[in-house]
Amino acid sequence: MQNDTTVRVYRFRLYPTKPQEAAMFETLRLTRTLYNAALEQRREAYRKHGKTLSAYDQQRELTALKEACPEFNGVYSHVLQDVFDRLDKAYKAFFSRVRKGAKRAGFPRFKPRQRWDSFKFKQCWDNMRNDWTPCGRPMDDGRRINVPKIGSVKIKMHRPLEGKPKNLQIVHDCGQWFAVYACEVPKMALPNTGSSVGIDLGTTWFAVTSDGEFIENPRYLEQALKKLRVQQRTVARRKKGSNRRRKAVQQVARTHRKVRRQRLDFQHKTARKLVNAHDLIAHENLQVSNMAQSNLARSILDAGWAGFLFQLSSKAESAGRRVIAVDPRYTSQRCNACGHTGKENRVNQATFRCVQCGHTANADHNAAKNILGRAVPSGVNDSGVSHVVA
Repeated sequence: MQNDTTVRVYRFRLYPTKPQEAAMFETLRLTRTLYNAALEQRREAYRKHGKTLSAYDQQRELTALKEACPEFNGVYSHVLQDVFDRLDKAYKAFFSRVRKGAKRAGFPRFKPRQRWDSFKFKQCWDNMRNDWTPCGRPMDDGRRINVPKIGSVKIKMHRPLEGKPKNLQIVHDCGQWFAVYACEVPKMALPNTGSSVGIDLGTTWFAVTSDGEFIENPRYLEQALKKLRVQQRTVARRKKGSNRRRKAVQQVARTHRKVRRQRLDFQHKTARKLVNAHDLIAHENLQVSNMAQSNLARSILDAGWAGFLFQLSSKAESAGRRVIAVDPRYTSQRCNACGHTGKENRVNQATFRCVQCGHTANADHNAAKNILGRAVPSGVNDSGVSHVVA
């Protein structure tokens, strides 16, 4: 059965008072403590008794936990339940990587303070009453929201929420607080354009399309490297554990946050432009994590291919478009004019010249046409496996 809805995320800045911020930090501390205790409990249960605990098994012990440790009464019950769900998700991801034969499966680890920056309210909409639960309800014409156990927190809702809110996550990011709503919204199919396009991702150009459009690579991290070097040297000179070092570390984190936001904004706008203009978008089925282990790692990660492809697929799904990932083998060596394939066709990084028919083109433009050609005839890649988001 086809799903007619999709999930859209809304992120709003919060401005808590000092008592509210202290309560939020205390919630982070308690949930992190609970996560680490739950992880230890799972490890010991398996080591001593060979028993595997589930999230439900651990959630049933919350009542006894609150009686033994009254401080946990100050945290909303859904927030505590979500801690076990997060741990369960980490275990499932670990076993999934083991089954796939990953060299480093990454067993769930204990969380230090620096790696625990959010807590979630699992439900903020009552389906029976078709109305808000006490969690996350907007108040005062959208100027405040109700956060259980914390209070009425000031919020900057720069755009209205759409659809049905599913959950609310409170996130601390480099000294700033955010409310992140996940909403279930109906898919809004865009009118057909009759256009299909192939895109070749790269580092010299961020992307080149089969239509001949060259999209500039913004290189946000490269632009910030000089500033980051100065800031990181400052961190290195500070005494470990001092307030001055902590402030210097926060400054580095803020610079990385700006780079991350710039990159995300670029990904959103580029993906939206492609989805609005084309019914079908083809790209190479890239293994970005493997490619990022090469000597071009910094340039590849700065380009943010994986994030862009995720945004492209998400927007295409919501708009009723198709995104097809094709086999990337030999797309840069095959002549789009005659079909001859050979590494001698690639004169250099930018130029393609077929040794058989003499066809000359920009190498990335030629590859983009090959990518589109692999997607359009059958909608499947060379291995016969379809990668379609529709």
